[in-house]
Amino acid sequence: MGHTISARTPGVFYRRSSPDADPYVADDGTVAEGDTIGLIEVMKTFREVKADAAGTVSRWLVENEDEVTIGQELVELET
Repeated sequence: MGHTISARTPGVFYRRSSPDADPYVADDGTVAEGDTIGLIEVMKTFREVKADAAGTVSRWLVENEDEVTIGQELVELET
């Protein structure tokens, strides 16, 4: 069964905390509910994107540094 995590705010999506850091979650990594999976930046304010379900990443639907809108799907999890 699958689950999709969506953006709750518009902005630029980042998969890592800084350009030289490892991604919060690897391409096939696992997450627990509440884990940070990325950041969304709006006007130099960064908000964490948290997993609202546990699972394994099956597919990223956006790239690092893509602009996203409210409700846009970011990643699919296999739950």
